[in-house]
Amino acid sequence: MAGVGGKSAVSFSVLKRSFSLRGSPRSVLTGGRRSAQEGRLVARAPHPLRTHRHPAYVCFSCQDSMSETLRTCYAYLNQTSRSFAAVIQALDGELRHAVCIFYLVLRALDTVEDDMSIPLEKKVPLLQDFHTFLYQPEWSFAESREKDRQVLEDFPTISVEFRNLGQEYRDVISDICHRMGVGMAEFLEKKVSCMKEWDKYCHYVAGLVGIGLSRLFSASQLEDAEVGRDTELANSMGLFLQKTNIIRDYLEDQQEGRAFWPQEAWSQFTARLEDFSHPQHLSSALSCLNLLVTDALRHVPDVIAYLSRLRNQSVFNFCAIPQVMAIATLSACYNNPQVFQGVVKIRKGQAVTLMMQATNMCAVQSIIAQYSQEILQKVSVTDPSREKTLFILSVIREKSLSPAVLSSRAHHISPVYVSAVMLLAALSWQYLNATAGQPPGGADMHGH
Repeated sequence: MAGVGGKSAVSFSVLKRSFSLRGSPRSVLTGGRRSAQEGRLVARAPHPLRTHRHPAYVCFSCQDSMSETLRTCYAYLNQTSRSFAAVIQALDGELRHAVCIFYLVLRALDTVEDDMSIPLEKKVPLLQDFHTFLYQPEWSFAESREKDRQVLEDFPTISVEFRNLGQEYRDVISDICHRMGVGMAEFLEKKVSCMKEWDKYCHYVAGLVGIGLSRLFSASQLEDAEVGRDTELANSMGLFLQKTNIIRDYLEDQQEGRAFWPQEAWSQFTARLEDFSHPQHLSSALSCLNLLVTDALRHVPDVIAYLSRLRNQSVFNFCAIPQVMAIATLSACYNNPQVFQGVVKIRKGQAVTLMMQATNMCAVQSIIAQYSQEILQKVSVTDPSREKTLFILSVIREKSLSPAVLSSRAHHISPVYVSAVMLLAALSWQYLNATAGQPPGGADMHGH
């Protein structure tokens, strides 16, 4: 975001920077470099997921029936974030197109917000009124200097496909775009001071994406209405992803003149946030880091609850994979000096394993329990946040090892489902290998 620098998140982070892989400068799953719109969702009694054709078949089979403008939208999706494009194209039916347009609209909005060449007196009304441009067939913006400016210059192509969506999808996308634009305008020149404002900022740039996606899931009837109504859980999905990104990206943000760590947290340990990158302040830096990781972990019970409600396999994969990447990233960051010295990354093989495994609720619970245990083993007896960390880890352990979850592990998995999982893993490995050798800034308009 302008002012303090933007970091918004869109798959419950569509626009946010996504989880890094060792050996790859690209994102694993979701798109976006400075935005926050991706999140996900808690639980009643366990139930089997509905399985469907693998998305690769669906995508290719409907390609010829797409309008020229819709094909262009998918081209923009691949250009702005190929990683998120892969996740979107795994969704079933008309939901795929709705989420594609949702992403592009928020990407266009985020491009305005990120563009430091636009004066504030012009940027503020642009952000606040952006949702109205969806119904203006000729509106476009040719003054941006951002690398993603094509989505603004050719906005009529995106807006026409928005207007081709069903009313139930248009209402959601327009509403979230409006609320996000207002929130972005609020934080243009406002620093994240207290922990409540940290939550508010993350809500605007990521939680709203989680809420919007959840409402789209329900509107498609692939998920129950309850998923779209429970905004608290959907918001937590986005906040967990966004806070993980903010925590991990401390050094990069400092080097680029941006600051997202809340002052209420870091001021307990230092007079200046930038001091954490100096070796003599490492002890204080780690104390602040662990405090923020603990705060992010408080969203995990909501993540478990949200995911356990999902019934459609493609939606579950879309939501679960970024969440397990996040818990793995937090485990890697906790008490790790590398956060202040370089980049903390998930290894390529580890990422593929997580993608393969995170396709059912009991597996996700096991992954969460595994990484929570890793964090537990690193909690120091002298850490100022020790008691809070131990408490939230105990809550997470209770949720991940509940009798309902344990009993769900006995569910039968069909051979067709196993084949789909293996194909997903193969495609993931192919994608990660393809992106590993690309230089920063190549191919993706976001540089992921």
